[in-house]
Amino acid sequence: MISHRLLPALLLVAAPAVANEATEICAEAEERYVEVFGQPSSAVEDAEVVLMYKYNFCPFELTVKAGTTVRWVNVDKRTSHSVLLKDGSEPESDRLFPEESVDLTFLTPGPQEYLCGPHWETQNMIGMVTVEP
Repeated sequence: MISHRLLPALLLVAAPAVANEATEICAEAEERYVEVFGQPSSAVEDAEVVLMYKYNFCPFELTVKAGTTVRWVNVDKRTSHSVLLKDGSEPESDRLFPEESVDLTFLTPGPQEYLCGPHWETQNMIGMVTVEP
């Protein structure tokens, strides 16, 4: 049993490892995007891109101006995902199979948490878009 006094110290030690793992997963996701689409996700001009890969959203947090379209792209090889705004203001997207995408345009300023319908509880697949005026 871990003492409640040791837990904060253990979390501080574990946090960089989790951050490094997420960075590595997101780098792999970008490599997969380039492999599939032939260009980096940053080359997309009509939307901000969030990649869905290995039960992660890459990037996990995104800040955009009101009126910006965010495009979620599944770059996994075998897993389907969806996008569901936590506040329920939009219906859950259809399942996105590998290489499929869905777009949402954000008009209202403020934080907007979203999740993958099939994987948020079991895999903690949750992300955040913050919309600025």
